[in-house]
Amino acid sequence: MFGLFKKKSEVEKLNLKYKQLLEEAHRLSTSNRKLSDDKMHEANEILKEIDKIKSAEKSS
Repeated sequence: MFGLFKKKSEVEKLNLKYKQLLEEAHRLSTSNRKLSDDKMHEANEILKEIDKIKSAEKSS
C-alpha cells in the first residue's frame, strides 16, 4: 500500500518497455519476420541502456 504512489525508476520503466517489445516481437514472428527483427533490435538497444545505467550505479 505504501508503494502505491511511488514513481518507477528509469530502470523499471526500461524493463517494462523491454518486455513489451519482446512480446510484440514474438507475436510478429509468425506473420512478419522483418518487423519482428526490428522489434528485437529495439529491445536489445533498451537492454544495453539498462546495463549502462546499472553499471553506472555500481561504480558510484
